[in-house]
Amino acid sequence: MKEIVRKVGAYLNGVGVEFKKISWPDRKELTESTYVVITFIVILAVVVLCCDKVIEWVLAVVHA
Repeated sequence: MKEIVRKVGAYLNGVGVEFKKISWPDRKELTESTYVVITFIVILAVVVLCCDKVIEWVLAVVHA
């Protein structure tokens, strides 16, 4: 049991050391990244919509 507690303690200590190495973005960088992600999502949604409409049209032509 003591071995498990020691291993968990060592693991949590390692997590704490790595957590201190984190470089958090500033407000401007976070805002710019958010705009990039939202823009990418909108573009991807339009591409998926177009693909869906093309497939729908092809199936309507084949089925008719």
